[in-house]
Amino acid sequence: MTDFHTGLGKNPANYQPLTPIDFIIRSAQVYPDKAAIIYDDLQHNNLIQSWSKTFERCRQLSDGLRKLGIDKNDTVAVMLPNTPAMVEAAFGVPMSGGVLCTLNTRLDINALTFCVQHSEAKVLIMDSEFADLAEIIDETFPNLIVIHATDAAIEVEDFGKMTYEELIASSDDLDNWEKPEDEWEAIALNYTSGTTGKPKGVVYHHRGATLNAVSNILDWDMPKHPTYLWTLPLFHCNGWCFPWTIAERAGVNVCLRQIDAELILQLIAKHKVTHYCAAPVVHNMIAGGKQEYKDAIDHKVKGWVAGAPPSETMLTAMEAMDFDITHVYGLTEVYGPVTVCAEQPEWQDMDVAERAQKKSRQGVVSHLMTGFEVFKQGTTDPVEANGEEMGELALRGNMVMKGYLKSRKATDEALKDGWFRTGDLGVKYPDGYIKIMDRLKDIIISGGENISSIEVENVLYKLPAVQSCAVVAAPHDKWGEVPVAFIEIHEGSTLQRDTVMAHCKQHLAGFKVPKYIIFAEIPKTSTGKVQKFELRQAAKSLAHETPKVTASSE
Repeated sequence: MTDFHTGLGKNPANYQPLTPIDFIIRSAQVYPDKAAIIYDDLQHNNLIQSWSKTFERCRQLSDGLRKLGIDKNDTVAVMLPNTPAMVEAAFGVPMSGGVLCTLNTRLDINALTFCVQHSEAKVLIMDSEFADLAEIIDETFPNLIVIHATDAAIEVEDFGKMTYEELIASSDDLDNWEKPEDEWEAIALNYTSGTTGKPKGVVYHHRGATLNAVSNILDWDMPKHPTYLWTLPLFHCNGWCFPWTIAERAGVNVCLRQIDAELILQLIAKHKVTHYCAAPVVHNMIAGGKQEYKDAIDHKVKGWVAGAPPSETMLTAMEAMDFDITHVYGLTEVYGPVTVCAEQPEWQDMDVAERAQKKSRQGVVSHLMTGFEVFKQGTTDPVEANGEEMGELALRGNMVMKGYLKSRKATDEALKDGWFRTGDLGVKYPDGYIKIMDRLKDIIISGGENISSIEVENVLYKLPAVQSCAVVAAPHDKWGEVPVAFIEIHEGSTLQRDTVMAHCKQHLAGFKVPKYIIFAEIPKTSTGKVQKFELRQAAKSLAHETPKVTASSE
């Protein structure tokens, strides 16, 4: 047997830890004058910043943080919208040796306090938009160093130890930064939404961040120098790792403080945006924008959608705008998207309804992920690839989290048997594509029969008036549980309960038809995810009522 080990070990010449910091170094060297960041709100801000300047500012941020006492594995929290400071933090914080904790910008004070305390943050960079929380944070955490990231669009009094620009200006050593000695070192900490309890702190490593960034490129066939619009919150899984993806491609980050359909359309046209990511609700907003702004877009635009499958209505509207929408799937625990509904050439010959059916699936594993499977619950036995047998979706590979911060039990449970258990139920088709049927906790059991809330929602989305919907279980004396549909309709549209019921009876088995139709605004997280736990609470009040009391939009 040949010895391929002795004298053939790792050394600095043949092994370097993977880190996305290398991406910004290369882009600054190779494309120093190419635009890296554009911040243009068409009113107050009009910034264009090159890759060489961005790299310089990231090094200044690293030095400034180190001068404040940040060292290896110290947490630097940021509460920022999709502004240039947020893009710079994706590099400057890990270059300081610190771990970047991007906080959900819609956190209430209790959740914010929990995350700051649990993460043991030493520095918190806060945008002007959250000035009302700064005083409370100062009082609660007297040793926390608060940095005020100002913005020309918002007038507030300065707060904290210094402004973000003062922190950048405090730097006098552009070499005071580092890369990880081990690619397993933590690069980021992301908190789950905490919809069923306290948020869990998900720890990312440099290796996973690097591979997910590159996998995004491969999954999207992304060319050099793309122009990427930040419609996706940068706090959400570090923007699905796209700050690092765009740096690798020497692309342009078009920053966006708030979701506004008209501004989005104008920025796409003005800056020739080529790529963006968003939840279905944002795609729907774009599709429903003013025609004059849509007409101004004369180039191909590619979008990723996640959180829910693209509906036939949304897909039709986006295709009419020459937008190419691809469905991806992932979770906070896997750095964002790790599966993609890779489109087959023959799908283009299908009508839009058939194509929407194909594109609604979560698809196949991403290029740099290892495994995507559907297991019979509680086992590692795959379900039959027949599109019918349901099981739990599981993932494995280098883009799975290190684990949950300070929670060995939850980590071991999530990663047992060498797979990450997602909590999603789905099926596998003969072509190998996988489709989610429901969250494990969202399945409705009525009279002993399983009802997929997602299946019912997909039927409801076929109604053009439906902007958003969610189906949950209501307790029932006879059947145990019955489905309840909450529906939010497009502004200016009308929809009657009888129309919804007739539509559902046409497309669903009788026991799957919602017994209650409630027209209301659907509560969502800042990433567009429906907060079903709130709707379940509302549905409980229907336990002893009859379907006749359901509401109508007219």
